[in-house]
Amino acid sequence: MWTCATGATCGVLVITAEGRYFTAGADLTALPVGETGPGIPGPVFRGAYRRLHELFDEIEAIEKPVILAAQGPCLGIGVELGASCDFRFASGAALFGLPEVRNLAALPGSGGISRLTRLVGPHWTKWLAMAGQQVSAAEALSIGLVHAVYPVDGFAARVEQFARDLVSQPEEALGLAKLVIDAAANSDRTSARHVDRIANTVLVNSAEHRAKLDAFAQRKR
Repeated sequence: MWTCATGATCGVLVITAEGRYFTAGADLTALPVGETGPGIPGPVFRGAYRRLHELFDEIEAIEKPVILAAQGPCLGIGVELGASCDFRFASGAALFGLPEVRNLAALPGSGGISRLTRLVGPHWTKWLAMAGQQVSAAEALSIGLVHAVYPVDGFAARVEQFARDLVSQPEEALGLAKLVIDAAANSDRTSARHVDRIANTVLVNSAEHRAKLDAFAQRKR
């Protein structure tokens, strides 16, 4: 459960930034000494690296919607973070890229390969990761990396409007929808349908579902 500054329970998380860039990538000067770089034993490196993986895994798994709102260029670790979110928006000033292979002789290994391939397929992941190419906001929309592109002016307001609409939806159904969708993406068709039925068994017996049905009946009358 997330708690807002006001003390209320938060129903959605929006990750955004201020200034020219959403992110130019990870700060290489801030990497832990003794845990990264040439000559570091593999187990030591992977142990430190796992902490970042676990953060993105937690974002992906939490039963609340998470939105990435890139108001400007989003490079490297920003793309990896975005791939773990449920919804991604870009302003017209945004662009996206994975410069790790070209600039660091390394992989974007915190989801920049695995999660991005699930989102846009190997075709475009190779374009971004292997070729080191960047895509504009409009191109990111066309390949399925982002859900929508909004003008720079009013970008924050459009994202907030979407977030408020999400918060207005039934919390339990919204959380289960996220879990079931993610399960379906990694399951065979029969197993996915079983999960659908199990989740809906919980929801259709809830007081919230009954209230929605009663309200619908009242509107028809």
